[in-house]
Amino acid sequence: MGIIRKASLGVTLGTAAALGYVRLSTSIIAPIPLSDALYSSNTFKKYNLHRNPATNDICVKTIPLNRIRPELLQKEGDLALEFCRAVWKGWGYSIQRRYLHRKYFGADTSSQLWTPEQIAASNFEPGTIVTDHFEVVERTPTEITIRCGDSPRTQGPRASDGLFAIGATIDKDAQVARLTLKSCFFPSDRKVEGDKGPMPGWIENLHQWYSRILMVSAARSLMR
Repeated sequence: MGIIRKASLGVTLGTAAALGYVRLSTSIIAPIPLSDALYSSNTFKKYNLHRNPATNDICVKTIPLNRIRPELLQKEGDLALEFCRAVWKGWGYSIQRRYLHRKYFGADTSSQLWTPEQIAASNFEPGTIVTDHFEVVERTPTEITIRCGDSPRTQGPRASDGLFAIGATIDKDAQVARLTLKSCFFPSDRKVEGDKGPMPGWIENLHQWYSRILMVSAARSLMR
């Protein structure tokens, strides 16, 4: 029994240390500031038809440029693209990726991105679909915006809708790269009164932890 207790204690301490690292190495901004370009974008206006209140936040991680793989800093857009690839192919998304593959992979979804190898080779142009749940709807050199909340096979308004923007910018003056995962969830099939987003507080908290995990998982792929 003593060995079991020690093993259990080791697992508990290891988990606590891992969660502590995830928390300390990332930050959450909630809600997204009203000055953010997301709100004035045509993409946001298109999908949030009724301008419904949203559950929204930004997960942020800053990395010194001297720790970034140098080939990702040579051409504008390469860092954001590789960061996007890393989000979907990394260990942080692996459980959900496998679950969605078992549930939704078939003849009508086989052209989508399902494996880490497929994801690593994609340029994530608009129209690209990941695991029958995420569709690229806008791409700039510094940010790739993806519609989420339901299968891309549901193109119209949805009871559960949202945008997930994966961004990477370079601050040469500060010599850092700033990575962002921007989430904005809302219903788009009806007008909602009030100012509360669709997620209750405890689900919002779990979502923010998941964003942090995706961030840490993906960021490792960008570093030397």
